[in-house]
Amino acid sequence: MEKLFSLTACEMAEMVRSKQLSPVELVENHLQRIEQLNPALNAMIYVDWDRALATARAAERAAIEGNKLGPLHGVPITIKSSIDVAGWPCEVGSRLLAGRVPAADAPLVARLKAAGAIVLGNTNAPEMLMAYETDNLLYGRTNNPWDLSRTPGGSSGGESAAIAAGLSAGGVGSDGGGSIRIPAHYTGICGLKPTPGRIPATGHTPTSAGPFALIGVVGPMARTVADLRVLFEVMAGYDAGDPSSAPVPVRKVGETEARKLKVGFFEEDGRTPVTQETQEAVRQAAGALEEAGFAVETFLPAGLEKARQLWWNIFGRAGQLILGPMLAGREKELSPILREFTATVESLPPLTVQELMTTLLERDALRAALLKQMEEFPVLLCPVCAVPAFHHGERRWTVEGQTVMYLDAMSYTQWFNILGNPAVVVPVGRSPQGLPIGVQIVGRPYEEEMILAVAEVVERASDGWQAPPME
Repeated sequence: MEKLFSLTACEMAEMVRSKQLSPVELVENHLQRIEQLNPALNAMIYVDWDRALATARAAERAAIEGNKLGPLHGVPITIKSSIDVAGWPCEVGSRLLAGRVPAADAPLVARLKAAGAIVLGNTNAPEMLMAYETDNLLYGRTNNPWDLSRTPGGSSGGESAAIAAGLSAGGVGSDGGGSIRIPAHYTGICGLKPTPGRIPATGHTPTSAGPFALIGVVGPMARTVADLRVLFEVMAGYDAGDPSSAPVPVRKVGETEARKLKVGFFEEDGRTPVTQETQEAVRQAAGALEEAGFAVETFLPAGLEKARQLWWNIFGRAGQLILGPMLAGREKELSPILREFTATVESLPPLTVQELMTTLLERDALRAALLKQMEEFPVLLCPVCAVPAFHHGERRWTVEGQTVMYLDAMSYTQWFNILGNPAVVVPVGRSPQGLPIGVQIVGRPYEEEMILAVAEVVERASDGWQAPPME
């Protein structure tokens, strides 16, 4: 069984529990895969070979001795390099944080280890997470396993590339404006942006606090929806370090319960056009749900453009207020894509206290208005992004005869950060170039279990994860 890396995380865990598969064999297989493919991908920036193998040997002994095993026992995973893992570099792709090594695991990492997962290493990210592609001066550029001339996205691009290519069975990213969902879409895997606080963001850099706690979350990434669910269930739960955290218990939701909810879908928002294959993927997903017995109707929520503007006030303009003093005088040490971000924000008037207060108040009113609309359509289905994975450095595209700019192309995810909705991405289609196309399934706050059940129906009717053409 030489291609163990192509198994799902759930399959790996079940085979370890039934003693059909050794955790040592599983970890060695993934380490070999990393050795083979990471030079071309540059997805992983740190691999803890010795600790991974030692943990695998301990996991094997526990399985042989019949000890109680966790739901991820023996499963090799990775962690985005903005999340604390004790003893590992956590530099967020920045020379300004070079050499930073946390002393303790983030709560979500501790929970994954307690569930038996074996953490192999951590993955690349753009500097300070401020880009939709992954490149920095500390570790260099990460490439998409479907086409090395294209990006796997950002800011969880290293994580998505590693999982898609079989360097790990799953892992954890973070998302303040699409940073889990867009990389999942670009590389053909699944990703969950949870409700803020459902999984604690404690131990993440930059810190998820103040207005940024409204938009920034951590969440699972994997090749299947079932794997997302297991990772979510393990990591979810209250932690005092996250100001958004709430003691919401995990519940079981199946397809039968999910079918009671009406699904509203839209192929584009009327502002930013999306490619034909993206529209087709949304229609295909809507058709799959209808065929499975869901009530599905076209529906475009009101207020999305306002949500985009409010999101930028926090992510972009308020973000620059926090980053600016730290970056001042050290501009020559910054990655080009971070300099690009700061230049974009600096070209705008500074965010005033009055604007920030207005943004926060308008955000709450807009969120309430959306949730009122979602009383009729508790589940929304829409694109993830206007385009598939783009070539490194591209910043504009022609779609349906219109020019679509970089930040506008990503707006389909940004809405749901500022509004606080959970959202799942699942692969559905392909572009004419053979690139993956995902769809986004959005729910009401704290209804992650519901949208995961819906996503499984969509996944079942599509090809789901396919191995990229790398060997």
